Amino acid sequence: MTRVTRAMALAVCTMMLAATLSSAAQIDSKAVEFITPDAIKWVRNEAAGNETAVLFGDPTKEGPYVIRLRWLPGHMSRPHVHQNDRFFVVISGTWWLGTGDRFNPDSTVPVPAGTYVIHKAKQPHYDGAKGEPTVIQVWGMGPATSIPAEKK
Repeated sequence: MTRVTRAMALAVCTMMLAATLSSAAQIDSKAVEFITPDAIKWVRNEAAGNETAVLFGDPTKEGPYVIRLRWLPGHMSRPHVHQNDRFFVVISGTWWLGTGDRFNPDSTVPVPAGTYVIHKAKQPHYDGAKGEPTVIQVWGMGPATSIPAEKK
């Protein structure tokens, strides 16, 4: 095989491989939808010390929803309840959980990444991040309410 023949054979193989790879990378959005991490749109809530990204549905309306919360270091919610069960997975960082209607961050329990959590409907609790940012994924049935439940 001459140099020219080898170069042409390599070029043809490269083009065939490129065509195969590009055709394999097509996804029918009617069948599968996805959002890459860099495409997630975070909205900052200065008052709560967190950021929210809606991934599916609308948590303010009836029906299923999926959101992500990024708790910023040093921010925790005050005791509150939800009307519906809510389900969580800690994606990164350590999330801190407390129960009851009296806010006591020193009594919270650390929950590491990978942990699955259920907040039961109408049960008072509080949560947040202490020394590091924490990302959690939340899903449930809307509307996603948060009703203050703190007793002094």
